[in-house]
Amino acid sequence: MLKAQLRALLRDGAQSRERYETRNLQRSWRRFAAFAYVAEQYGYRYDGLSPLSPSGSPNPYFAFRRLPDAPERAAWSAQHYPAAPNGGPLPGMRPGGSRLRPLPEVRHEVDLLHARIMVDYSRTHRRRGLTALLVLLAAMLIPLSQTGFSPQPLLVCGAVWLFFAALWLTGLAVARRRYAKYSRVLRDAGVGLPPSPSR
Repeated sequence: MLKAQLRALLRDGAQSRERYETRNLQRSWRRFAAFAYVAEQYGYRYDGLSPLSPSGSPNPYFAFRRLPDAPERAAWSAQHYPAAPNGGPLPGMRPGGSRLRPLPEVRHEVDLLHARIMVDYSRTHRRRGLTALLVLLAAMLIPLSQTGFSPQPLLVCGAVWLFFAALWLTGLAVARRRYAKYSRVLRDAGVGLPPSPSR
């Protein structure tokens, strides 16, 4: 996954695209933050949630904005890390094992990127859960319309819907705590909070 993601980044850089957009394919938010650091070394800075993401998506797209000195950054990284696209060491990362383990000198930058990503991702939970609950409600109306709205089926469907609503509320509470935690990390580091997404 990492190799394909890095090659897509380099391809977009070679074509001078203004934005690179991708999902988190690393199965870890910390590794995705490390990838965001690597992307910056090739000329693309993390820029928040992408408008490509469907509303309420549990796996949204994230955007990376091309920097003015992107060609110079990419050339430097290509010169010093020529094997990176083929599984070799990456800029700022430890060689061997997992390729997305930050070196001590860049760990703080990666931690701030992780906090920024978590703030952005935490904002998606409310809409994502509401969408799922509405879809579930609509799905339950189909069998009810065929069997009739008698008390027993209504109670069963109501109980199922309330169970998932409780799960969503629990997830919302977790997302809010996560948002508060990582917002505090950014504020303590003197980094402004990212703007709220427009949709």
